[in-house]
Amino acid sequence: MIKKKKATVKGVDVSALNQRQQTAMKNHSKHHTKKHIMSMVSDMKKGATFGQSHKKAMKKVGK
Repeated sequence: MIKKKKATVKGVDVSALNQRQQTAMKNHSKHHTKKHIMSMVSDMKKGATFGQSHKKAMKKVGK
């Protein structure tokens, strides 16, 4: 049985996001903390766009 490798960014599982979102999160993570990334991924899994989740994360946890 072959296990699919989980996609992670700063230790946060982003495999539930589509490929475009995963790439965006990887580039985005260079400028933001793990806490910020976790907040964004959580919102994006619930259906928020990248921009919406970023704005919410900035307000909630900062950079």
